[in-house]
Amino acid sequence: MSDVVAIESFVKKYKLLKTEIAKVIIGQDAVVDQILISIFSGGHALLIGVPGLAKTLMVNTISQALGLNFKRIQFTPDLMPSDILGSEILDENRNFKFIKGPVFANIILADEINRTPPKTQAALLEAMQERSVTVSGHHYKLDLPYFVLATQNPIEQEGTYPLPEAQLDRFMFAINLDYPTFEEEVAVVKATTSDVQNTVNPLFTAQEIVDIQHLLRRIPVADNVVEYAVKMTGKTRPNSPQAADLVKNYIDWGAGPRASQNLILAAKTHAAIHGKFSPDMENVQAVAYSIFKHRIIKNYKAEAEGITEEQIITSLF
Repeated sequence: MSDVVAIESFVKKYKLLKTEIAKVIIGQDAVVDQILISIFSGGHALLIGVPGLAKTLMVNTISQALGLNFKRIQFTPDLMPSDILGSEILDENRNFKFIKGPVFANIILADEINRTPPKTQAALLEAMQERSVTVSGHHYKLDLPYFVLATQNPIEQEGTYPLPEAQLDRFMFAINLDYPTFEEEVAVVKATTSDVQNTVNPLFTAQEIVDIQHLLRRIPVADNVVEYAVKMTGKTRPNSPQAADLVKNYIDWGAGPRASQNLILAAKTHAAIHGKFSPDMENVQAVAYSIFKHRIIKNYKAEAEGITEEQIITSLF
């Protein structure tokens, strides 16, 4: 099958996938799109939203529709790295045997990731970057595709451990989840207080998703689009000659090269799901907010004057 035909068939399956997810998840269309873009681009996502907005249900439904193995880890202050990665135990023959932890799945929901100390947060770093883990000197490869979706509650700061920049940078997207509209909430209440169970049918296999990830990487990108993405990332750095006044005044630290890579990868997927065979500047702009939001660090002046990340990112276009 040629790549053009493969992308056309992917567009059709993507529409079916959205319909399948919509059986359970009402509204939140942009959020579902961004989660799917990060999965098909081979990235990870950080979901920021208050409790009760169906974050866990959303990830569970997406993993069912994608036909992937799903595990949930509830992060708590007393969680240890071995609770995530797994540990070695002595079996009945007094031989060491490795028991795999919940990190061995295709989709991991890291619930309230900022509730656990840095030592345990760091247990996910190798898995997210290298798609492998090292336990007691042994190296274990994780099954592909591998996707971490971490959730964070923005309103509770007591007893939380903010994610270090190095870990935040490994998330392709930071996605803000908002309250549903009045109509959506009415539909949610009607659907969840009745006795009707909706079944979500798996539309893909793990191998198909890996093939799609390779297909999307093969999408050609014009040099001017790559340069546009790299320039946009460069403009977020306050000491860069291209930086706008807004960035120089309100940003302490800009985005690194991972932001440029993610802009192009996500723009390729964004273009493909909209039936285009190559991304343009509009596709880069469409994914820029979620890619830059957690990578730029505002200074105190920005906080005091109420300057938002969105205003700063819009000034880069």
